[in-house]
Amino acid sequence: MNTSTNVLIVEDQPLTIESFKRALEHLSNFFSWNFIIKSAKNCDTAFHEIKKAAKATPFDLVILDINIPPSKDKKILSGEDLGLELKKTFPNIKIIVVTALHNNFRLNNILKSLNPEGFIIKSEIDFKDLLDAINCVLTCPPYYSNSILKLMRRHISNNFVLDEIDRQLLYQLSIGTKNKDLTKFINLSKGGIERRKRHLKEMFNVENGDDRILLERASEQGFL
Repeated sequence: MNTSTNVLIVEDQPLTIESFKRALEHLSNFFSWNFIIKSAKNCDTAFHEIKKAAKATPFDLVILDINIPPSKDKKILSGEDLGLELKKTFPNIKIIVVTALHNNFRLNNILKSLNPEGFIIKSEIDFKDLLDAINCVLTCPPYYSNSILKLMRRHISNNFVLDEIDRQLLYQLSIGTKNKDLTKFINLSKGGIERRKRHLKEMFNVENGDDRILLERASEQGFL
């Protein structure tokens, strides 16, 4: 197999990036793939690589960590936001989500929003598993690690997915943005923002309309 495959690695840990690169090099030697690899350690760099690739050669595969530094303008808060941008820009891209998260609520949200071809928990895989994951996603997806398989088998699901506005609202509240200033960062009216807040509090089972408890619950679930 001599097909060129353009790969973007989005990960903020240099040693982990090197592990991914070694895995790709190993597969390249074994299967004669020609991997062209780019990497990014934060949302700004990743977004820059996406825009460059959109004008030249599309990415075929992304290995995507979820917990990476947000963009400076806070419009892209996580790897999940980047995944949505990648799918919009490159409709045929294959996504391998790699995360240290273990919370079922958060993992389920990522499954619903990104529907990745691969989804692996860092603590559950070794180098051989990583090779298997990449090979499977490229040849016969999907590939899910044990926790994800168990999550899907138990049919753990929610009737909602937090969208970009929900996440932006939680983020702004977490950094202390005052209610009167939220419209500067979120494209909703004051009434629309209040309705979103009420809905979030209902989802997180927050009684008495307490923003502090809402943020605590969101943090516990891995959204902050």
